[in-house]
Amino acid sequence: MPFITNQKLIEIFLRLAISISFLSAVADRFGLWSKEVSAWGNWDNFVAYTRVLNPLIPESLINPIAIIATAAEVIFAIFLLIGFKTELFAKLSGFILLIFALSMTFTIGIKGPLDYSVFTSAAAAFALSLMKEKYLEVG
Repeated sequence: MPFITNQKLIEIFLRLAISISFLSAVADRFGLWSKEVSAWGNWDNFVAYTRVLNPLIPESLINPIAIIATAAEVIFAIFLLIGFKTELFAKLSGFILLIFALSMTFTIGIKGPLDYSVFTSAAAAFALSLMKEKYLEVG
């Protein structure tokens, strides 16, 4: 009788956790969460936060960076959810999360990325990228 291995369950959990977290953050940028639980609540606040995290970037590039980051998070989330090229999109997710964590650290301090588990999320994404694809095994 086929069964799902513990490793496959962990892989599914990591894929869901990372992808849903990305989609939740994107939803926040577009005001889809209530004000009581929002970090940004709207696109303008997210762009302002992007500006804070990228003080050396010219003002003219801040909105494109915010758009690129948002598009990447949506694309990575979708591909992780469906399990398409998991190793690649997990690595890319780890890199974007690590860049975010380091940007936060160098601009607003270490407490934010630690409190929001951004380094932990990056580590989880990198760990997911190392998991070999094993689906069903017959025991």
